[in-house]
Amino acid sequence: MSSPEDEALALAAVDALTGQLALVPKPGLPDPRDLGARATRKDHCSLRWSAKALAPGLAAMAAAARRTGEPSPQLRAELGAIGRCTEHSVGLAGGGHRGALWALGLLVAAAALDPAARSEDVTATAKKIAAHRDRRAPRRPSRGSSVSAKYGAAGARGEARAGFPHVRRALAALAASRTAGAAEAEARLDALLTVMSTLQDTELLYTAGPLGLRHVQAGARGVLEAGGTATDAGREALLALDADLHARAWSPRGSAGLLAGALFVDALATSVSSRARAA
Repeated sequence: MSSPEDEALALAAVDALTGQLALVPKPGLPDPRDLGARATRKDHCSLRWSAKALAPGLAAMAAAARRTGEPSPQLRAELGAIGRCTEHSVGLAGGGHRGALWALGLLVAAAALDPAARSEDVTATAKKIAAHRDRRAPRRPSRGSSVSAKYGAAGARGEARAGFPHVRRALAALAASRTAGAAEAEARLDALLTVMSTLQDTELLYTAGPLGLRHVQAGARGVLEAGGTATDAGREALLALDADLHARAWSPRGSAGLLAGALFVDALATSVSSRARAA
């Protein structure tokens, strides 16, 4: 049985995911323009609906963490079982968000274990959970694990077991852009591009290969080196990269899921700071 605190964490994670979906333009990724003339395999409306379908599963993950009380093998097994059920529910709602569910589920569980934790503590606890093997997981390899094995990429599991370094990079980029005076949407886009610039995205490796991955990483760095999305030059580079990736049908979905994770942890930090000031 989930508590109001568990449900609040789940809703914060869903808000982070839908906040990521609302950004425009996201290079190669669905955004609100998909409600108009532009069409993609997963349109924006469908992704918003399926994002909301994650809430019960994420609340159950938070409840499991509070009940277990530590980042144990038992908790890892429970999270895996809940995640597989949630994937089925999300599939009925339109599909999508598998990578985001993995990242957000671990981060939600980590936050539930210590509601007062700072962002670096949340990612460190998520790392401890991810370090355990899920012995109940299906033995068949996933597309992501197959690509990781083929190219030596860390993949989603490697990212989690390393303590979500790209979530931490995105948080640093958010803070830097906000300090520099960027609007919130621009700061979030800069954070997305920061992740894209170095992440070994297995989805991109599958669809575009190593050369395509390096092309996307270079394009993301180009936007940041032009001054970021708050500048005219950076915005022009962003629009060019967006058009290029959509034309090639290359989608950096792994980066989008990790940005959602960063936005969730960022919201937690804001909540903890607000409670500290109120006290």
